[in-house]
Amino acid sequence: VQLVESGGGLVQAGGSLRLSCAASGSTFSINAMAWYRQAPGKQRELVAAIAIGGNSTNYVDSVKGRFTISRDNAKNTMYLQMNSLKPEDTAVYVCNARGVLGTRYWGQGTQVTVSS
Repeated sequence: VQLVESGGGLVQAGGSLRLSCAASGSTFSINAMAWYRQAPGKQRELVAAIAIGGNSTNYVDSVKGRFTISRDNAKNTMYLQMNSLKPEDTAVYVCNARGVLGTRYWGQGTQVTVSS
């Protein structure tokens, strides 16, 4: 499985961005996907996750009400709509997929920078 993120960039505080993660290869083996982020000097953090077989989602508390994770199974693409962005949201956002046997796949990441 290969994952390619897009949609990162520079935005002012209060602005919005939408990240995309396009999956290719053995996508039939994926049963969940997620967005992680890592800011300089900090540990990688799970931001949001979504199950492929249903609509179950979960979010880290700091983004609840501002970020929305979704997926289009027909396009093998996952999205992260980020609204009301804050400077503390600045990080490299990385797409993750989990296979049915527990294998994890990672994208290369996309930079999100929020200026104050």
